[in-house]
Amino acid sequence: MTDKKEFYKKLVVQLDETTLFPCDYLYKFIVPTDENQTKEVSDLFTHKGAVITTKKSKTGKYRSVSIMIKLESSTEVIEYYKKAEKIKGIISL
Repeated sequence: MTDKKEFYKKLVVQLDETTLFPCDYLYKFIVPTDENQTKEVSDLFTHKGAVITTKKSKTGKYRSVSIMIKLESSTEVIEYYKKAEKIKGIISL
């Protein structure tokens, strides 16, 4: 758990140093296709007018999900990562 806290702390610093908010931010995730994970990811972002694209893997076992969304701060970026990490089998890129 501490590792994740440290990771997010460092990410906030990096984002604040390199990004001028508000801005368009690109999330990339990989999710298994065995359940409803693609919809779960999409549902996290749809209310904010995000542009969501998906692509199935060659084997069909996974789907990549890319989300372009306008965000107001590094804190908001982290909030979405924390919500997404609760989805079963998700990998953040």
